[in-house]
Amino acid sequence: MPMIKEFLDFLKEYKVIALAVAFIMGTASTALVKSLVDNIIMPLITPFVPGGGWKTATLSIGPFVIGWGAFLGECINFAIIAFVVFIIAKKVMKQEKVEKI
Repeated sequence: MPMIKEFLDFLKEYKVIALAVAFIMGTASTALVKSLVDNIIMPLITPFVPGGGWKTATLSIGPFVIGWGAFLGECINFAIIAFVVFIIAKKVMKQEKVEKI
């Protein structure tokens, strides 16, 4: 039994359960934002992409082919996720700013 108590103390001390919940919520929100970008935002941008297919939009420079369409989608995903994390951190972690001396 001391091993189980030690394990439970470890879980509480290092907040492993909270970390696991945060990881699961982060994964779910990433999937949600990816769907938002892929299915709502990027179809609005598609008419402005030459050829109409943003996922397959490429730029050919000699023998090099740069797939900028998929990269643009991932950049938008990242920007939205980073903004949401910023807003959540700002609301949840209301800590006073440390003043520089």
